[in-house]
Amino acid sequence: MKLSHLKKIRVIVSLIFFALIAFLFLDLSNLVSPAYTNYLTYLQFVPSFIKIITVFDLASAGFIIILILTLLFGRFYCSSICPLGTLQDIFAYLGKKIHKKKYYHLLKPNNFLRYSFLILASIFLFWGSLFIINLLDPYSNFGRIFTQLIKPIIIGINNLVAFTLSRFDIYSIYPIEIKSIDLILALFPFSFLVLIFWLSFYHGRLFCNTVCPVGSILGLLSKFSLFKIKIDKQNCISCNLCERICKSECIDKKNKVVDYTRCVDCFNCLTVCPSEGITFSKYKQNKNTETDSDINYSKREFILKSAAFIYFSSGFSFAQKKIIPKKFSTIPILKKFPVSPPGSKSIQHFTNSCTACNLCVSACPTQVLQPSFLEYGFLGMLQPMMNFKIGFCNFDCVICSQVCPSGAILPVKLEKKKTIQLGKVNFIKENCIVVTEKTDCGACAEHCPTKAVTMVPYENIKIPEIKNEYCVGCGACENACPTKPYKSIYIEGNPIHLTAKKKEDIKSNEKIDYKEEFPF
Repeated sequence: MKLSHLKKIRVIVSLIFFALIAFLFLDLSNLVSPAYTNYLTYLQFVPSFIKIITVFDLASAGFIIILILTLLFGRFYCSSICPLGTLQDIFAYLGKKIHKKKYYHLLKPNNFLRYSFLILASIFLFWGSLFIINLLDPYSNFGRIFTQLIKPIIIGINNLVAFTLSRFDIYSIYPIEIKSIDLILALFPFSFLVLIFWLSFYHGRLFCNTVCPVGSILGLLSKFSLFKIKIDKQNCISCNLCERICKSECIDKKNKVVDYTRCVDCFNCLTVCPSEGITFSKYKQNKNTETDSDINYSKREFILKSAAFIYFSSGFSFAQKKIIPKKFSTIPILKKFPVSPPGSKSIQHFTNSCTACNLCVSACPTQVLQPSFLEYGFLGMLQPMMNFKIGFCNFDCVICSQVCPSGAILPVKLEKKKTIQLGKVNFIKENCIVVTEKTDCGACAEHCPTKAVTMVPYENIKIPEIKNEYCVGCGACENACPTKPYKSIYIEGNPIHLTAKKKEDIKSNEKIDYKEEFPF
């Protein structure tokens, strides 16, 4: 009996997972609550595996379910759950559409290369580094592609549509600011996307069966799967259609065997077999059988969002008038440590657990989380860091701790987050505009949520004074400081996060006569 409907089920499941994961990285309006994010990333193999070995959270052990599914049905993760696998299928589909006479052929397995990548990634992991895994993990690469390449394009289209519709008094869409696009850091996901496109366009799932460490692990397990695609030599008529459509290029038409370590269970062969020569053993037919949310924004909200977009894009702040220094600062800032996100506990814990998927980067409302270059060292490249040149850590926000799938950023309650000291504030008096230009500023103190930075008298004006015991390292002061090219106030990261003191509210002893009429 032909089992061609298996492919239809596989395609539907693949597209659902692909759409849901892609939406996490492209959610412009924060429609998905952070509380539900982990449900969508639960079955992503590498983040789940890293989380269980770093924080021993069995409730997050989705990779165990993947291993069980693999032992039952083969590489189900590669065929249906992995978003990068579905992206490769889309590219392969385009290749077939453009070159209609293009067929696949059996390729010899390059076991030396595929297992070399797996062994190398395992060695680095044993030494406490995720560098190789971060470079090759399919989920993390998918996240970087969509966060750094696709999302800016979507935002650009959104802004164009928003301003076009506003001319017709339609305000259901509002513009969104893009604070930074680092072309150097975007070069890696772009190069990876080009590589994946080329491999998929011409060779289907070659990346999965040659480079991907997850594919190598699941390929080894799939040799022992309970349900497998088999070629029935008695019913096979040697038409070779199965080999020509196999995007894993793992069907040997001559010997009528399937290389199960490379088969991704795409079920394409089942759809083309004209006889009963291809079967999926021990399969029992089961037939298994979505909410739209329309959000309308008022004209007032559109105007406010547009105003915020214009103000922030042009460098203005609602809290104060724009201060433009007349002189350049002269003393460079030499930071010893970067600032890791709240909930990451320490730089070591963060770099040992982060897969650089960029989900926190995409979810961060102030865009302060950005991919790093060499701030964590070469082996920590692409892992997110707090970039206070671009934004600051919102005092009332814990989103990054709620969406992290690997346990690099652990869940933090808001009250606790307000006392986590990510770093300490440093003040370079010689760079300050108060000293260089003898003028008032106060941007740093005005933006500090804990009043770790205050203004004190200085030559008939006021100058910043810092009290690090109250600093939480949110970077609001550094972000607001107008001096260029070097800031006069900056955050030095804490290698291990500390606890800041709470500053008691200053209560006035002055008695107020509420019966007296206000003078204004």
